[in-house]
Amino acid sequence: MPQHIGYIALLVRDYDEAISYFVEKLGFTVYEDADLGGGKRWVLVAPPGSVETRLLLAKAASADQSPRIGNQTGGRVFLFLHTDDFWRDYQAYRSRGVVFCEEPREEQYGIVAVFEDLYGNRWDLMELKR
Repeated sequence: MPQHIGYIALLVRDYDEAISYFVEKLGFTVYEDADLGGGKRWVLVAPPGSVETRLLLAKAASADQSPRIGNQTGGRVFLFLHTDDFWRDYQAYRSRGVVFCEEPREEQYGIVAVFEDLYGNRWDLMELKR
C-alpha cells in the first residue's frame, strides 16, 4: 500500500490571519475550512499544484502551544516549498511583502532562499536541478 504525508499541522495565532497570509502572500488555495464548534476549525491550505500534502492550520489552544507559534523547529527551516520557477516565485513573494532571510543562492541540488512566514517559521523556497 503506498503512503504519503497528508497533512502537516502548523500552529497559528488566528485562523483568518493565517488564511489571509497563505492565500494573499504565497498564492495558496484553501481546500477546506470547516467549523468544528467551540472556536475550532478544520482549515487545510496548499500551494498551487499540490496533490497530496496540505497544511492544517491549527490554532494554538493552550499556554503550552502558544509559545511554539513561529518556532516549531527551534529556528531551523521547517518546510521546503518546491517550485518549477524559483525566480518567478521569489519576485512575486517579495512584491507581496514576504520576508526573505537571505539572498538566493545556488547549491548543488538547485537554487534556494530562506523566507519567514507571518509567524517567523523558516521555509526554503527551492527549485531543484533536473
